[in-house]
Amino acid sequence: MTSKAYIDEIRRKVRRYRIELSITQTDMAEMTGLSLSFIKKFENGNSISAENLFKILIVLDLADMVNNSIPDLEKSPSAYIESQKNKTKQRAHKKSADRKTNFKWGDEQ
Repeated sequence: MTSKAYIDEIRRKVRRYRIELSITQTDMAEMTGLSLSFIKKFENGNSISAENLFKILIVLDLADMVNNSIPDLEKSPSAYIESQKNKTKQRAHKKSADRKTNFKWGDEQ
């Protein structure tokens, strides 16, 4: 799929979602701070910046879905392992002679 095809698909979905939520283009313009003509041009195929796209997605409560669809590599298991590499391990408690038992098999009584 080309980048233009992805953008056209997103544009189609955003328009349909706006309509399903009963938000008019005028309402969308007011809620985003963008002009009505800008909203109309976007829905008819004009390019927009990522910032303006996110203004629209925030109004439609979709921005988190887009953000969460991209993995955060800083929170991956391998990133955790990397962060632990240079840390020295510490014992939970010191071994002591008191903890040793003189138990032998057959000495149960």
